[in-house]
Amino acid sequence: MAGLSKLTFSFLFIVLLCISCTSHRVMEKAVKTIAGPRCIVYRTRTDCRFLVPVIMTHDKSAIASFPDVKDIYFKGELAIPEELTGGYLLDNRGIGPDVAFLKVTYGEYARMKETPAPAELMQMIADRDPLVDMYDCGTRSQYPDAAGAMKLLIGKGELHRQKRLK
Repeated sequence: MAGLSKLTFSFLFIVLLCISCTSHRVMEKAVKTIAGPRCIVYRTRTDCRFLVPVIMTHDKSAIASFPDVKDIYFKGELAIPEELTGGYLLDNRGIGPDVAFLKVTYGEYARMKETPAPAELMQMIADRDPLVDMYDCGTRSQYPDAAGAMKLLIGKGELHRQKRLK
């Protein structure tokens, strides 16, 4: 009987050890996927770099989200995307696949006294389907230098290994 209880104890110990190791891996994965601003890299059909982005509904029939005139800054500067290589840009606003660009530059938008109504913004849209491609490269916080890291990815031809959004 003593041999059986040692065997049972050993088996339980091994099972608990395995569960503990798996839990640790789950926790590591959870830590790596902490929410935060996304590192979005994209290309557009035409030069939209200085134009203000808005988010359209998926069917492009209405504007789902748009910035306030005071909310177009990133780290104290206008949130103009950073130019990378190969025509790619690094987003500083929080855009996604349903982005559209207004005919208004960041500078012009920042000088407006008040944020235009959605109906006005609809009339200001320059391009409802501007993207060539777009990639989600994780969170910005995982890169000490997001722009430098993205340039390296593009230069190595490895951007396609990231999550393609469009």
